[in-house]
Amino acid sequence: MSFKAKAYQALRHAITQMDIYGHTEEIRLDERQLCEALGVSRTPVREAMALLEQEGFIRSQPRRGVLVVRKTKTEIIEMIMVCAALEGMAARLVVERASDEELQAIIDTFASFKADELTAHIPEYSDANVSFHQKVVQASGCALISEITDRFFIHMRAIRRATMQTGDRADQSIHEHGEIIRAFQQRDPDLAERSMRNHTLGLAHYVEKHCDFLD
Repeated sequence: MSFKAKAYQALRHAITQMDIYGHTEEIRLDERQLCEALGVSRTPVREAMALLEQEGFIRSQPRRGVLVVRKTKTEIIEMIMVCAALEGMAARLVVERASDEELQAIIDTFASFKADELTAHIPEYSDANVSFHQKVVQASGCALISEITDRFFIHMRAIRRATMQTGDRADQSIHEHGEIIRAFQQRDPDLAERSMRNHTLGLAHYVEKHCDFLD
């Protein structure tokens, strides 16, 4: 891999891991510190950052530096609605295409979580939630769904993490995931698509009602 490709992958991974919506402060990227951390010169870092800016993950602003992009509340809701349609279709395709082993691997994502013990394990459950959605998309076997949802992944992961730790979203989530899993177990494509779509739309409704901090 070229230094540019390595820098791009490292920066994209770092942004993915950031708690973009867990606070209101802007997240700035320091070019010099990035070069030192990655052990490369400024050229590949600048090329990688230019690509990330084209993809909408960061933006350069005069006298303010390079900032990680935070979506507005309206943009987040629209993004979630698109993902709801795509993830719903992915769930249908999983029922129709996935092997029993692939299906069980998805179901096992939540095997260690119980509703009455969830409060003590929110961070772990949040990570499992993200993994569950990734596994469904991957197991659908549809490259285009995977490609499109990957464009939204950084923001979807961050907003799922932020909302999971507020109000009763975690309780709602584990109940909704139970419905999706039952649809998978029954090999019911209509129910799987509807349950997954409604689950993701539930996140949009929750953001609309409770996430004024996005504005």
